[in-house]
Amino acid sequence: MVNASRHIVFLINPVSGGKAKEKLIQSIEQSAQAAGVRHEVLPTDVDGNYHALKEKIQRERITDIVICGGDGSISAVVGALREEPVRFGIIPAGSGNGLARAARIPLNSSEALNVIMHPHTLSVDGFLVNDRFSCMLTGLGFDAHVAHQFAQKKRRGFWTYLTETIRHYFNASSYRFKIQLQHTHQDVQAYFISIANSNQFGNDVTIAPCALLNDGKLDIVVVNNMNKIRLLWEILHQIRAGKVQSADKERIRRNIYYVQTSSLHITNPEMAPLHIDGDPVETSEHIYIQIIQNAFQLLVPQKSLSQ
Repeated sequence: MVNASRHIVFLINPVSGGKAKEKLIQSIEQSAQAAGVRHEVLPTDVDGNYHALKEKIQRERITDIVICGGDGSISAVVGALREEPVRFGIIPAGSGNGLARAARIPLNSSEALNVIMHPHTLSVDGFLVNDRFSCMLTGLGFDAHVAHQFAQKKRRGFWTYLTETIRHYFNASSYRFKIQLQHTHQDVQAYFISIANSNQFGNDVTIAPCALLNDGKLDIVVVNNMNKIRLLWEILHQIRAGKVQSADKERIRRNIYYVQTSSLHITNPEMAPLHIDGDPVETSEHIYIQIIQNAFQLLVPQKSLSQ
């Protein structure tokens, strides 16, 4: 029996995570047919052009868009389609799967499909980075440098990303930034700045431990210049127990500065590299960031609705 109330489009990124997708497509077909849900499988667009899909949503009354890929694919699809009357789902197939982990979506594709077929929705915030949409984590500096290097590798996946991180760590340089928050502004010398809506870098590395997907706040983590050995210790401490600080000039000089805000402006005179949700993008001297509350509806397990 066909479930006439739902029409799902599955978008598959063929290169995310470094894994072949034939088995995933078979699982999608079996799961959707068993649930009697109208569905089709399409590829993601490498340029993020989803104008034709917008028209398809309106013409065919599509109810759900499910992204089978990583955080970069999710960000591109949601950014393009978030104003359409659809819910978004995730089948994690990336290198880090940060948004899926933060939303407690299973990494196993069969279990993720079960979440999609028994829908519960969570309203999730997003944010704009110079008018570009981000759903999880944007970074300036070292982590963006690694993202740029990782994007050039033929082999994807966690181990490639980890190898690139280690390879560049001891040669990493800090950058000058000017950070302007609502009540303070200051020049800093930092290895990287993370702007997080999710608590994750990915792979359960919680760079912003207090971040929530729907609290109307962005978590800003500034990792200042310090000895590389000290840097390792400070990051490990941040991952385990980083606590939000007050936004004042004194505290911004700490080794790691962690604050929450709804907007900020970063001046980037040395043109430190930039990534948005793990995908390298062209950097800018001025970066304006603004929260978008309740940006999209995400299909999640019932246990995630307590967020």
